[in-house]
Amino acid sequence: MGRVTTTDRRTALRAGAGLVAGGAFAAGCSAAGAVAHPAPSSRPSSPPAAPAPRRFPGRPAQLAHGPRTHPRVALTFHGQGDPAIARALLAEAERHHARVTVLAVGTWLDAHPDLARRILDGGHDLGNHTLHHLDINSMTEAGARQEITGCAERLRRLTGSIGTWFRPSRTPTATPLVTRVAQEAGYPHVLSYDVDSLDFTSPGAAVVARTVLTEIREGSVVSLHFGYDDTVAALPVVLEELDRRGLAAVTTTELFS
Repeated sequence: MGRVTTTDRRTALRAGAGLVAGGAFAAGCSAAGAVAHPAPSSRPSSPPAAPAPRRFPGRPAQLAHGPRTHPRVALTFHGQGDPAIARALLAEAERHHARVTVLAVGTWLDAHPDLARRILDGGHDLGNHTLHHLDINSMTEAGARQEITGCAERLRRLTGSIGTWFRPSRTPTATPLVTRVAQEAGYPHVLSYDVDSLDFTSPGAAVVARTVLTEIREGSVVSLHFGYDDTVAALPVVLEELDRRGLAAVTTTELFS
């Protein structure tokens, strides 16, 4: 599968997604005698700690969307897969001045630890999507706790924080047991979504874009994935149409703030 989409393909995708004009988606050296200064320490300074989870009073334990009264949406990505695709998606979002939320799988962070800081340095949210990306709702309490805290420990080691959000793996919503275990691990809210792009089914970039843009509205939280070329090709179309509609793509923390 190709890694880079061309301008021609992007134009074709807009047409396939119904986004053509009027389409369906309306709406140093020192000088002699100079005072000598101590040599800088060779030890690099530690990066600032990442933001910690926040409690949003009045909001339920499980969040599927933000306020419907502000022109903001959150694009959230399940973090695993080819790191080159992850970097391409982050760069495309930043080109459009968009901020996204990445829910990272712990083993993916083990394999690509530099991506944690890359995400944060781009101004994006970084959260917990369990350690191994297994069916967490079917696990025992001990198993679910290990999955959540295992990923949290990796996030803390890499960034100084357990991340801003927790999203359960292989399910859009968490059981009461998983919700409680996540709260005990330090996550006041479980992050779900109200728009599923279905990009993991590889339906084609035009279908991914059309699915998102048909369902998205103020306050929406969109589920997307790293690791799929369709998502790379669809994202510019989605972001351009969001710009046209006046919908700002912000981090999930900003969406609920």
